[in-house]
Amino acid sequence: MELFSIFSRKNAPIQVPYVTDVHSHVLPGVDDGSQDVESSIYLLRNMQKWGIRHVIATPHVAEGFPNDEVTLDAALDRLQKELAKTDLTVTVSRSSENRIDDFFRQQLQAGLIKTYPNSYILVENSFLQEPWQLDRFLFDLKVKGYNPIMAHPERFYYYHQSPERYDQLHRAGNLFQVNLLSLAGGYGKDEKKVAERLIEKGYVDFLGTDLHSERHVEIIDAYLRSKDARRHFQMLSGKLLNDRVFE
Repeated sequence: MELFSIFSRKNAPIQVPYVTDVHSHVLPGVDDGSQDVESSIYLLRNMQKWGIRHVIATPHVAEGFPNDEVTLDAALDRLQKELAKTDLTVTVSRSSENRIDDFFRQQLQAGLIKTYPNSYILVENSFLQEPWQLDRFLFDLKVKGYNPIMAHPERFYYYHQSPERYDQLHRAGNLFQVNLLSLAGGYGKDEKKVAERLIEKGYVDFLGTDLHSERHVEIIDAYLRSKDARRHFQMLSGKLLNDRVFE
């Protein structure tokens, strides 16, 4: 029995090194994440198990998912009402993950984008190519009082071929949010390698689950039982902004 207990402790998942998750798709029925409230509760239950106490959901705002504040606030309200009926203590609010395209620009211009606290805003590149005049766009965001966070830069293959671009973007004051799924190898070896390189360079300002589905739960749960997770979190100790910028 004692040996079993020791074995169980060694294989138990460790907790993530933050309590505020800044990137997930747990709002029901609005994008390619959770499709109903029941699935959302399942995702939140696991996030709480990992040590997360507050989830800032980030549904897609993009031409492919033309969500507006009415749609997203209604989904958040449905989820919060159902969450209140459970034994969970995790809280949920929302911002959005904003693909840099014409729809997002229009929403931003109209003042319809709900940012994180303190005007932090999560922006996402196209997966095909870097957005036109990206540097100017990010600079203009800062001039307007926003603090841009680049979502999962480790996932963009065009940067893998030009790694100096990471240096340019981060040194210009753009914050990087890396996915736990990338560090877990959930997207592939290249994404994991680049994510680890960004940690080594000190470029990882935020971690996020980017949780969409039960399959993602399985990947992250296995990762949190691994030596890789312990090594990554030790390297990131004291460096993440997840909890600091929302105080």
